[in-house]
Amino acid sequence: MSSKLPDQVDPWRMVSARREFEGRLELAELPRLAGLLIDGEGEVAYRIAFDRDALQIAYASLEIDTALPLECQRSFERFELPVQVSQRIAFIRDEAEEAALPPGYEPWLVDASDSVSPRDMIEDELILAVPAIPVKPGTEVMEAEWSPDEEEAASVNPFAALAAFRRDQKE
Repeated sequence: MSSKLPDQVDPWRMVSARREFEGRLELAELPRLAGLLIDGEGEVAYRIAFDRDALQIAYASLEIDTALPLECQRSFERFELPVQVSQRIAFIRDEAEEAALPPGYEPWLVDASDSVSPRDMIEDELILAVPAIPVKPGTEVMEAEWSPDEEEAASVNPFAALAAFRRDQKE
């Protein structure tokens, strides 16, 4: 087991060697994810294990645990969304192999000469975990229907001033 996460690896060699990587990354080290977060404070604990299953499918097992700092779209407050990802990524050489994958595997298209970035694998899973509209748990639900009372409606009516002007002109 290694704690240093390499920039690029040959997935086929990693699978043959049954390599594992475990450690921590700063959220600030994940630039594509950074655009979805309110700040880069925090860490990601990860474990990546390369192996083959009983059907001889080459895969990487990802275990990710973190808390993503997001901005609530109701209250505009910072909150941390706990994220735990457990994913199996199957390495395939062509798209036809994807149909043969059993349930529970995400395909990753890699030809024999390609390398993959373990950091990108982690970052991709975290990007998928970010909700489209982050909402802090426990925030008050806003009403879908809102109608102003009569006083509010009269005060913001853009034609109210015109009506008053017409009344003044007739007098």
